[in-house]
Amino acid sequence: MDSEDEISAARAPRLSLLGCEAVLFDVAGARFDDLLQGRVWAACEAAASLEGVREAIPGMNNLTVSFDPERWSPSSIEAALREVWARAEPAEGSGRTIEIPTVYGGEAGDELAELARRIGLSIEETVRLHAAADYGVAAVGAMPGFPYLSGLDPRLAWSRHASPRPRVATGTVMIGGSQSGIMPCEAPTGWHCLGRTSLKLFDSEHDPPALLAPGDRVRFVIEDIRT
Repeated sequence: MDSEDEISAARAPRLSLLGCEAVLFDVAGARFDDLLQGRVWAACEAAASLEGVREAIPGMNNLTVSFDPERWSPSSIEAALREVWARAEPAEGSGRTIEIPTVYGGEAGDELAELARRIGLSIEETVRLHAAADYGVAAVGAMPGFPYLSGLDPRLAWSRHASPRPRVATGTVMIGGSQSGIMPCEAPTGWHCLGRTSLKLFDSEHDPPALLAPGDRVRFVIEDIRT
């Protein structure tokens, strides 16, 4: 191998059955890898085209494939996915950049001050650090329209709560581990709340219903900082 990127791209996949009709294809390491994610997107498209595959869903450096058990045995689907992966070349992103206007702090971002204390910066410096990152939409899932965003500055990484909050408002901008995310609806979460956007992440009457798609780029735009 000539580079660290090539070494990470060659990481051996791990496959795990999810019941009798789905398999998890996992190439994740200790840290999220953008190059591997590009291959995951390409493998997802190829896997979805296989006869008897019902659905292929990309995750963070992994892929979940649902299949017809009358068409595929566990061993045959695993062999097919390994072959798909061996041929997959990293897919390019969509080229779209979506700006997310965000009000940081205040009631919706009540953990911003604690994050600033944790990393030894002012609230304003912490906000600028979060907004300055170049985020990529690695996957959309967990709930309709929820984006898993790679690219978070490592200084902002914050392990999720052990016990989820019972309710977080729609549009809440958050950090969970080494990722950032945005709540598309009101729901429980263990992620940490930094602020809120007025943009609608999911609308069932739109086509497509989700604002963001894998491969998009995201920029957080500071509308206000409330303390």
